[in-house]
Amino acid sequence: MTLTFNPDKYKELLINYQPKIIRNEEENEKALAVVEELMHRSNRTLEENELYELLIILIEKFEQKHYSPGQASTPHSMLLFLMEQKEIKQSDLVGVIGSKKIVSEVVNGKREISKVKAKALGDFFQVDFSLFT
Repeated sequence: MTLTFNPDKYKELLINYQPKIIRNEEENEKALAVVEELMHRSNRTLEENELYELLIILIEKFEQKHYSPGQASTPHSMLLFLMEQKEIKQSDLVGVIGSKKIVSEVVNGKREISKVKAKALGDFFQVDFSLFT
């Protein structure tokens, strides 16, 4: 069975949340609450995944601007952000992207995230792999 994206369901989600550029801490907290709710949902729909990824990008953009001026989003920063949000430890990634040594090097920014590892991380975090490329 192939899952298909339902624009009407997505429209409903967008109407309920109404995502937009985050400009202050209150809006950021609201977006974080929605991300947290979606993150803990075990069987997210394609539409919920789309909203989840969109909110992560908006949150990261706000937080980079307000908490880390001058630092651009990188695959490494996205990995650290998602690990923090999902309370994932390095040991949880062993076997997902490689050995304990490889995971340590990737998490500590000493090794680039290859396309194969990006796809594995995308599957693991249930996000589009391009966030890690």
